[in-house]
Amino acid sequence: MAVQPVVRESAIDEIRELLGDRLSTAPAVREQHGKDESWHPAHAPDAVAFPASTEEVAEIVRICARHRTPIIPFGTGTSLEGHLMAIQGGVSLDMSRMNRILRVNVEDLDVTVEPGVTRKQLNEYLRDTGLFFPIDPGADASLGGMTATRASGTNAVRYGTMRENVLSLTVVTPDGQIVRTARRARKSSAGYDLTRLFVGSEGTLGVITEITLRLYGIPEAIASAVCSFATLKGAVDTVITTIQSGIPIARIELLDEAMMDATNKFAGLSYPVQPTLFLEFHGTEAGVKEQSEMVQALAGENGGGDFRWTTKEEERSKLWQARHDAAYAVKALRPNASVWATDVCVPISRLAECILETRKDIDESGLMIPIVGHVGDGNFHLVVLIDPDDPVERDKIEKLNDRLVYRALAMEGTCTGEHGVGLGKMKFLEAEHGPGLALMRTLKKAIDPLNLMNPGKIVSI
Repeated sequence: MAVQPVVRESAIDEIRELLGDRLSTAPAVREQHGKDESWHPAHAPDAVAFPASTEEVAEIVRICARHRTPIIPFGTGTSLEGHLMAIQGGVSLDMSRMNRILRVNVEDLDVTVEPGVTRKQLNEYLRDTGLFFPIDPGADASLGGMTATRASGTNAVRYGTMRENVLSLTVVTPDGQIVRTARRARKSSAGYDLTRLFVGSEGTLGVITEITLRLYGIPEAIASAVCSFATLKGAVDTVITTIQSGIPIARIELLDEAMMDATNKFAGLSYPVQPTLFLEFHGTEAGVKEQSEMVQALAGENGGGDFRWTTKEEERSKLWQARHDAAYAVKALRPNASVWATDVCVPISRLAECILETRKDIDESGLMIPIVGHVGDGNFHLVVLIDPDDPVERDKIEKLNDRLVYRALAMEGTCTGEHGVGLGKMKFLEAEHGPGLALMRTLKKAIDPLNLMNPGKIVSI
């Protein structure tokens, strides 16, 4: 049922009474909040609200529910599958002013934050406690957005994803209730796991307003290394053997030769233009030394060259920043193009097969598409440059992406390891989940019967 514009205006007027100048209908602000870092066309909301507390969020949601106005939570705008598009209009909830670190429980290794806190902000705050939060998706994303998209990143092979590291949430439900999903205990058997229900829900079930996260002790020793390989297969086989050997590596990232070429040019580096692994080891000095020697031996057996080592924090930061800037490095090759970053994840035993078949598919397409990935957990990405206004190019890339996803699904993998569903991956969910998709739709209708929470994402109603 279409929502009448006059109803939307009434909702916006009521929110303006609540927030004053923290409610904006300026075109530039609306446009900024109608697009993420993906190639998907922008869809601006009718207004952008900047709440400062859980209570304000709850009141905004109640106003929108009365006037049948969609609500789209907004973090830092770094998502990659069109999560932020206001495809039915409505109010964008910009959570950036809810950026307080509420309490750090050093003895219990946890912290409670508001959703606008970014991962870099949190780790800077924790620096003097000897603790850190390890989930690192690359962008300085908000922790609310990371929770909503079930983010992971370079450290996931050792520390897991947001799914494993969120202990509890405070959520405003679609009818404006404030719900706490769990206590701070590390485990519980008390009822349904509401926390996991909202982690990865992409704003379609409620608005996250507080997050309690696991923390970890800063390792005694950290060492990073770079190793180039003669072949892509050699690099991937090294990853598989490392994981199957039980070596507790912290990060292990793959960049193919096309990605290394782009990275060298963008970051001013001089690594060989070959398939390359970026690695990091955490632990005691003795443990790090033992782990690194074992991986170096495995790399040598698979055609790996010498390891380039560093234990200096500044050099390690530069190395990982170069990895995190992969999408920008590729975009610099064709500045006027948009980036279509897609990802899949497969069981580690199928990783080499999936990557090599994908590389062959790319080569046969004639497109220049680098491969990069958090391969320690079977997750890899294609960084595609696309002219969205060129239907021939778009069709070619879309078909290649379809083949990638269905290849991963045939290997018992998933259509997305960390980017999320948003708009871009919705069409693959039935193939991946079968009857489970109908159950997701049932949950969505039960919790959000008016379909106001980020409508048109994950499941269609």
